[in-house]
Amino acid sequence: MIEIKHLRTLQALKNNGSLSAAAIQLHQTQSAISHQCNELEKKLGFKLFIRKSHPIKFTIQGKILLQLSEEILPKIQKSIQKCTDSHHMIIRLAIECHSCIQWLTPALKIFQKKWPKVEIDFYSDMTFTPQPFLQQGKIDIVLTSEVFPRSNLFYAPMFDFEVRLVLSPNHPLALKKNNILPKDLESEILMTYPVERHRLDIWKYFLQPSGIIPIFKNVNNTLLLIQMVSAQMGIAALPHWVVDNFERQGLIVTKKIGNGIWGRLYAAIRNGEQKELVIQTFIHSIRLHAINNLKFIRGVLQPRFFKKIKI
Repeated sequence: MIEIKHLRTLQALKNNGSLSAAAIQLHQTQSAISHQCNELEKKLGFKLFIRKSHPIKFTIQGKILLQLSEEILPKIQKSIQKCTDSHHMIIRLAIECHSCIQWLTPALKIFQKKWPKVEIDFYSDMTFTPQPFLQQGKIDIVLTSEVFPRSNLFYAPMFDFEVRLVLSPNHPLALKKNNILPKDLESEILMTYPVERHRLDIWKYFLQPSGIIPIFKNVNNTLLLIQMVSAQMGIAALPHWVVDNFERQGLIVTKKIGNGIWGRLYAAIRNGEQKELVIQTFIHSIRLHAINNLKFIRGVLQPRFFKKIKI
């Protein structure tokens, strides 16, 4: 019944003291303001102010609505400002454990130099299954290689990555010149993150089709996993960016699995939010950094609306 325009009219009447002066402030005619007030009073069933008083004198009911306008209008303006000021926001980001953050941290620094008012908040307590939290609105972006069908989420492709076999430099397979075959892993201890087996690329695309079942061992900490591999307590299969730093230190080596196992990393967001400028720019920025700096990845085509983004 009471609209924002009514509250603004009451404020203008108070600030200017007359219908004619309020009309000038609101860029309307005096008759239009008078008609609006008459219609509102008719709907409400009581008078808002005393006509022909100067300055305008509000009734008790009018003062109550005037107080309401003083409380509501600033809140509306503040909310509108937040909606239009896309440079000031917080991006709540979650990443699956196997995605890690080694390659992401420098990409975030580059982004925040150009968007200093955008805060990046990491969520790490939902590492292995973050997408339900995205659906619930608790986070804004999930970097993931797993697509949930019919989830009302939008998956922006980042890049394709190779899953590499991770070995101790002293492991016999580290010296093998030919491709790694499924039977090579038959008696190995394969260390993985504690996720369902069907989510493991090496199982889905390499071992299961050949009927090979190695000894599986769960390790929920990346650093511990690398140390165990280095000590020849088992092997692993991980995206190369997870272990790149350790390979350069000589702690482990990586090898191609079969003819190559490739996955795709996505930035998952709630459907509809892919059109927001900050979200678009953020995804495009970290994708570009990854393509320019990571080994064993390849770029993929971006959705059309990302192509106009300039970093």
